[in-house]
Amino acid sequence: MIKLFNAFVKITALPVQWVCFRTKVYYEDKKIQSRRIKGQAIIVSNHTSVYDYAVFLFVFFFRTLRYQMAEILFKTKLLKWFLRRLGGIFVDRNSYDFLFVKKSVEILNKKGIVGIFPEGRIPKEGEEKPLEFKTSATYIALESGAKIIPLYTNGSYFNKKRARVIIGCPIDVQELWDDSLDEKTNIEQITKTIRKKVIDLKDELSRQTTKKEKV
Repeated sequence: MIKLFNAFVKITALPVQWVCFRTKVYYEDKKIQSRRIKGQAIIVSNHTSVYDYAVFLFVFFFRTLRYQMAEILFKTKLLKWFLRRLGGIFVDRNSYDFLFVKKSVEILNKKGIVGIFPEGRIPKEGEEKPLEFKTSATYIALESGAKIIPLYTNGSYFNKKRARVIIGCPIDVQELWDDSLDEKTNIEQITKTIRKKVIDLKDELSRQTTKKEKV
């Protein structure tokens, strides 16, 4: 049901996204990771607006993305119904209910794709971007064995400039584990590495777009 609803939404909204986003996709290394994702994966990116999710739906057009979504998005009945049908994973940021972690692992164990905005919220004006990452993506990756696919979006939506997204090479968190450190320290260190990767993708996107402008 979720896959069918996703397909319906993508097909019917395709003309709209061409007008609103006109997304241009770049790659750190297309030979290693393209827009086609095989098997389980966790998508991690910076968070610029509520439209990031909509953009990524079309970046990975042929896969169903099950994104973690904040409780505030589920307050309106119609939007709640819509997001549930899309497969949204409810996350209550004001409680200690970690059911979303269990749900995410279950989806990944069925070869699905889970999307996470590890900043937890959209940065406010004047704050460092991206914000420090929460550790849930790292923990879920360790529990499921799924690799993390990092993304960076410039957040340019609904204006003359095109939305630009760069896809990074997958990160195997198992390879980043340091047996000399305790679990808490390991998870914190790996999370910082993932955040740095997203920042590096921002720089790589800038390099690639600047290079094309000079050609």
